[in-house]
Amino acid sequence: MVDLFVGRVLVKNNKDQDELDTEREIILRLQNRILMLFFASAACESCQQFAPTLADFFRRLTDESYVDRSAQLVLLYISLDQSEEQQESFLKELPKKCLFLAYEDPYRRELEAMFHVEELPTVVVLRPDCSILIPNAVEEILGLGPVCYRNWQEAAELIDRNFMISEDFEQKSMRSWSDPVRRLKYKVEDERKEKKKKKRRGWGGGGEGDGGGSLL
Repeated sequence: MVDLFVGRVLVKNNKDQDELDTEREIILRLQNRILMLFFASAACESCQQFAPTLADFFRRLTDESYVDRSAQLVLLYISLDQSEEQQESFLKELPKKCLFLAYEDPYRRELEAMFHVEELPTVVVLRPDCSILIPNAVEEILGLGPVCYRNWQEAAELIDRNFMISEDFEQKSMRSWSDPVRRLKYKVEDERKEKKKKKRRGWGGGGEGDGGGSLL
C-alpha cells in the first residue's frame, strides 16, 4: 500500500488540511493498515446517499468514543468530482480522520484506471501489501456494517501493533515497506554515479585502478 503513495502528497481532511508530504509521514500513516480507496463524486446521487453510511462505518471503527482501540484502517477519498468546489463540498460529509488527494493531482485519475473503477461509489479495499482484498465493498459495508472489518482483518493477516514495542515496529516497518522503493532509488542513483565516474576517467586519461564499488 505504501508503495502506491510514496512520493505523493496526501492531505488530511481537517480544518487546516495538513499535508503528509514526506516518505516517513506516508509510511507511518499507512503501514500495516487496511486501506479503503473511496472513489466518488458530489454530482453522484448514490455517492451522496452512501457517504453518511461510510462515514459512520469508519467512525465506529476508529473513533475513541466508539472503540477502545482504533482499527488499523485508513480511509482515502479519491475524488472524481468535476470541480474543486464539488470536492470540498463532498469532503464535509466525510470524517476528519480521512485523507484525500488534492484536486489538481492527476494521480486521482491514474488510480481510477489502475483499479478499473466503472461505477460510483466504489470502495476498493487493499491489504497492506497493496493487493486487492475487495474490488468494491460498498454492498458489504451497507449490509454488514462494521462487522465486516473483522473479516478484512483476518484475510489481510494484519500484525497487531499493540503487541509490539512501538520503536521495534517502526524500525521494522520502515525497513520492510520502504526497502523495495529505496533499493530501486539507490540502484538508479548508483548507475548514474558509475556512468559519471567512467566519463571522468575517460576524460582524465586515468587508469582503472580506482574501484567504483567501494566509494558508493
